[in-house]
Amino acid sequence: MASFSSSCFLLFTATLALFSWQAIASDPSPLQDFCVADNNSHVLVNGFVCKDPKVVTAEDFFLAAKLDMPRDTKMSKVGSNVTLINVMKIPGLNTLGISLARIDYAPLGENPPHMHPRATEILTVLEGTLYVGFVTSNTDNKLFSKELNKGDVFVFPQGLIHFQFNPNTYKPAVAIAALSSQNPGAITIANAVFGSKPMISDDVLAKAFQVEKKTVDWLQAQFWADNHN
Repeated sequence: MASFSSSCFLLFTATLALFSWQAIASDPSPLQDFCVADNNSHVLVNGFVCKDPKVVTAEDFFLAAKLDMPRDTKMSKVGSNVTLINVMKIPGLNTLGISLARIDYAPLGENPPHMHPRATEILTVLEGTLYVGFVTSNTDNKLFSKELNKGDVFVFPQGLIHFQFNPNTYKPAVAIAALSSQNPGAITIANAVFGSKPMISDDVLAKAFQVEKKTVDWLQAQFWADNHN
């Protein structure tokens, strides 16, 4: 009987640990109707301190984002423009675990390989055609890719490297993405590897990419611009 009770306790503990891990693996869940971010607070927490509900207004949940308007892609070296609407733009998103982005692609433009450390992304094509994909983790590194047309939807799992490319030579494309975090973050692979500050040693990168150091030096000398706004 004692052995059975011990086994049940261990099973209960393991189950509790599993659910506890899942609970802290994403944005914190709200414990009240809302927790509007107080951007004037100097208290450091995981997320943002709540504004006093008595002074919250409808404006805390609103942004005149003009997402119906095309964005400029001509200034981007990769031919895309990401307009992210997160908790820094709408304080009312704090603790709600969601954000939004409009992505404009020039002809042959791309949103280059990147990842979101804190969010899964679901992307909907509004105009044009996109070739999209993501790559699984080591050791398989399997590519899942698809050509999407207007109205199509595709999911990029949290933390996996993914991309979007407009294969049309003449027509732009537009997509809307929803992300499962108030602050999903974005790590563009080329920018992070070759544009870090300070730079990663060219000895390290030459070994990692199996190329000569002069190739790494040339890549590090490029201007790695951000396409996020």
